[in-house]
Amino acid sequence: QVQLLESGGGSVQPGGSSTLSCAASGSIFRIDTMGWYRQSPGKQREWVAYSTKGGNTRYATSVKGRFTISRDNAKNSVYLQKTSLNPEDTAIYYCNEDATRYYGDSTIGYWGQGTQVTVSS
Repeated sequence: QVQLLESGGGSVQPGGSSTLSCAASGSIFRIDTMGWYRQSPGKQREWVAYSTKGGNTRYATSVKGRFTISRDNAKNSVYLQKTSLNPEDTAIYYCNEDATRYYGDSTIGYWGQGTQVTVSS
């Protein structure tokens, strides 16, 4: 089994910055795409950003230029640096990693438990 553990959530003032971390553990053979999603109250979960194993990154329009995704393949970890935060960024943030547990296994998208980010003065 693969487990994802997120950290770095909390309260931030508008205009502030913070960084989320997500580390995968367990039986891992390979991790491909890593990404972040978020869900605000009353809304569906939405994609925020992703990073491929080859180093390509892509961002949702709402966060482009403000958020930066990065990864450390040796640590099976993905990070989300957030700047210029505004109240609309308030949400539960989830990491997702496409992992293969052993050679020949199927690649499955695993989710973290989520971490709350609140942007408020």
